[in-house]
Amino acid sequence: MADPARVRTWAEALIRLHLDESWSFAFDNAKTRAGLCNFTAKRISVSRYISARSDDDDIHQVLLHEVAHAIAGPTSGHGAAWRTAAAELGYVGGRTHDGPVPNELAPWVGTCPNGHTSYRYRRPTRPTSCGVCSRRFDPALRIHWVRR
Repeated sequence: MADPARVRTWAEALIRLHLDESWSFAFDNAKTRAGLCNFTAKRISVSRYISARSDDDDIHQVLLHEVAHAIAGPTSGHGAAWRTAAAELGYVGGRTHDGPVPNELAPWVGTCPNGHTSYRYRRPTRPTSCGVCSRRFDPALRIHWVRR
């Protein structure tokens, strides 16, 4: 449960320390990704929904992750330049966020024949099967989607 004011303070401090004054910080409405480095707008953003469900250390790591992207440049992805920048900043996480996601906000809920539940924020457009039950598409494990 990271405090938004504290997150903004950390982000602005990291930007001042490691980037130039053209960069800014914002909260965004993402539901499944924790942070974003937008090179076009020169903005680091953090999901307001995920930050409300995450502790301070996790959100601080998200900020370090995104600042490392800004330092490494738009073509580096999660390659060597990004890994070097991230390590120098003290980032210790992985490439993706694996913390809490606001599934209660997902308008689509799917259930497989074995009872596993999946969530989608966009309307499913093609048949899907349960990833827990099988790694490949299996029509016998097709997910039935219902809009909340």
